[in-house]
Amino acid sequence: MLQVVDVETQPIRAYEPFIGAEGVEELVALGRELAGARVLHLNATAYGGGVSELLRSMIPIYRGLGIEAEWQVITGDEAFFEVTKCLHNALQGGKFPLGDRGRATYVEQSRRNAEALEGEWDFLIVHDPQPVAMRHFRPGDGGRWIWRCHIDTSNPNSAAVELLEPYVEEHDAIVFTLPQFAPEAWDNSVVRTMAPGIDPLSPKNMDLPPQVHDQIALWLGVDPHRPLMTQVSRFDSWKDPMGVVDVFRVVREEVPGLQLALLGSMALDDPEGWRLYDRIREEAVGDRDLHVATNITGVSNIEVNAFQRLSDVVIQKSIREGFGLVVSETLWKETPVVAGRAGGIPVQMPEGIGGVLATTDEEYAEGVLRMLREPELARDLAAKGREHVRRHFLITRLVADELRLLRDLG
Repeated sequence: MLQVVDVETQPIRAYEPFIGAEGVEELVALGRELAGARVLHLNATAYGGGVSELLRSMIPIYRGLGIEAEWQVITGDEAFFEVTKCLHNALQGGKFPLGDRGRATYVEQSRRNAEALEGEWDFLIVHDPQPVAMRHFRPGDGGRWIWRCHIDTSNPNSAAVELLEPYVEEHDAIVFTLPQFAPEAWDNSVVRTMAPGIDPLSPKNMDLPPQVHDQIALWLGVDPHRPLMTQVSRFDSWKDPMGVVDVFRVVREEVPGLQLALLGSMALDDPEGWRLYDRIREEAVGDRDLHVATNITGVSNIEVNAFQRLSDVVIQKSIREGFGLVVSETLWKETPVVAGRAGGIPVQMPEGIGGVLATTDEEYAEGVLRMLREPELARDLAAKGREHVRRHFLITRLVADELRLLRDLG
């Protein structure tokens, strides 16, 4: 049996302060159309990644709307997750050094996970490459299968597409984050796009008193009274944390006393992240202004929340990005962002909203300096960013999008 993740029920009325009575009634009506439906979400980890955070908020809302929703996590050893990380990177345009042995590992573990799946479901939503082949090994299932791809597949390695194509095409629908992420090879009869969203009631986004920010900063060795820039992300080469360190050191020459916090989450399905984490820790040795912390050293969603609020500027130096929901999380706290023109980031930060978009290291450094030197401009951009997030990137909008798809699939 696969691991079942324990979550509770969230009454939809709790979101009325953010989406209004009309938004609540829309969700109630969608829930009524799907009342009693059995919906299963499948992914690769219960912690440490953006998908797990989305599901931890979405499943309780489903249940609050009268839908029988559950979340299960697949199993796999280090070899399997090395393969799926390779697939992840290749789908984002990286190399694909996967030989016959790696392909066999992926197929065999997918078969085992399919056999371990229990229950009768009307809809099964599988997230990213790790569980996508499971449908192939359950040909008799009567439920509708949906593959939800959260990765930037705008320029994928063709070999990875070729490997996954037969498994993807067995699904009743495919969901991408943005239209440009849908490869032509995956021309499924039902293709939808849905941007993710943040949960304003989650520990990562709920309001925190200022004294809590300061105490948490001190607890992690950061001076709350000195300038602070932060990046929050997995330790992933696509997020370029080493490049963030380079930008920080350039800006510190102009802003003495500037501090950098790199807050990352370590996930079960990402062995590559541990290797990059070790490199960053080595880089931080001897630099008392460079702070590296993770969920394995005590950083939870509350700490991330505090740092996003306390920071003078948050940087997101993404090279490839499925969406970059950390941008919306930060703007929700009215903190300015300097971020890359990657994936869904520009959608969250249109011109004149949220902060500054950058491409080169020089542009990142200039953007950070501008946010530090022009605090009134930074506050104005960030305030506009919060309203943009409220209108477009809350978790309730994502739930509504997904429920419409389920309703249409029938």
